[in-house]
Amino acid sequence: MRRKDKEITDPALLSAILREAFVCRIGLADGDWPYLVPMNFVYSGGHVYLHSAGEGRKIEILKRNSRVCFETETGVELVRSERACDFGARYISIIGTGTASFVTDLAEKGRVFDLFMEKYAGGGNWSYPEAALRAVTVIRVDVETLTGKASGYTEEEVQRLLAGGSAGS
Repeated sequence: MRRKDKEITDPALLSAILREAFVCRIGLADGDWPYLVPMNFVYSGGHVYLHSAGEGRKIEILKRNSRVCFETETGVELVRSERACDFGARYISIIGTGTASFVTDLAEKGRVFDLFMEKYAGGGNWSYPEAALRAVTVIRVDVETLTGKASGYTEEEVQRLLAGGSAGS
């Protein structure tokens, strides 16, 4: 990373960012052209989990090339100024790489769906019909690299934001 002063290296903080962020963009290599897909996701145990229909362009690409890049961010804010050239943005982001595989075990799919429901619905006591678990495709990305960056935030503000407080307070 060029700007070491903005780099986030603390593994606990990187995990917190991945838990907080709402959307993950998955970059896939499709021959001469990259393919980018925004997806809901969860992070657990060094893995990024995504769910999908069982067919389509991203599934076909992953069957040919399981190497992925992913990006996510949180705390995005516009920084206004009196001069156009002084506008900017505050954000906390992660770029990572890994290898994707398809989860076929129904118990593991159910565990991953519990993680999704905790993140996006705030928990609850959910059940998943076996037919639904069989129909959905769960993609597990074994994370190999993570690079975190905080722009416009101090380390203390990043920690407050991820703990649920206001970064500016």
